[in-house]
Amino acid sequence: MSALLAANRLFVGQVAVVTGASSGVGEAIALGLAEHGADVVLIGRHIERLQAVATRAEGHGIKARCYQTELMQDASIAEMTESLRREFEKIDLLIHSAGVFRSGNTAVAPIADFDLQYSTNLRAPYLLTQSLLPLICETRGQIVFINSSAALSAKAGVGQYAATKAGLKAVANSLRQEVARDMRVLTVFLGSTATPMQEAISEMKGREYSPEHLIQPGDAAQTVISTLALPRTVELTELVLRPLVDPNAAVV
Repeated sequence: MSALLAANRLFVGQVAVVTGASSGVGEAIALGLAEHGADVVLIGRHIERLQAVATRAEGHGIKARCYQTELMQDASIAEMTESLRREFEKIDLLIHSAGVFRSGNTAVAPIADFDLQYSTNLRAPYLLTQSLLPLICETRGQIVFINSSAALSAKAGVGQYAATKAGLKAVANSLRQEVARDMRVLTVFLGSTATPMQEAISEMKGREYSPEHLIQPGDAAQTVISTLALPRTVELTELVLRPLVDPNAAVV
């Protein structure tokens, strides 16, 4: 933990909404923000996992709420955002960490896989941002898009996934210019990270899963939280993180 964060609970009184909060980087960010005083709203599909994260978060003396949400369904997002508006007067931080991955060469990759990745990786964060933007603007808050290094360099077999992540990069870039006077927007391009998604990808490709060679979720979370804690006189717009030991691992 950085000296700055270790010495201060810089997010006391703030409300953080985190998607994909039941595991991986989303979970690590939610717990890190809770440690530093933020109330956390945990969004995901698996309510039991969310509740386990909420219990750990509440150990830091903050309020944690869980919303079982299907991000591919507009009605589910609308129901969740309406509940947020009723329960919380403001939102300070929105962290988009949910995502899915499917691989396949362009000639054979099922279009259904493309639809799934587009709906989850691009459309859902766009709609959720649009829904919560008025509340975040009121607090001059911050939005974080957890993206992938695939958005910067698409490899063979990941065209669908990379396209959705490149689209997410465009959304963040445009939004940043639109709300420059009201909030900060950060994109984080992650290389291979030791998460359940990466483990599934390794299994899918018949490759040994070696999490010790990958970015650790806690390290990614610390980097994000340190950036969010920067003085409001500066904006860091993009972060690119890659594994130090194995920089040639799959870029997801």
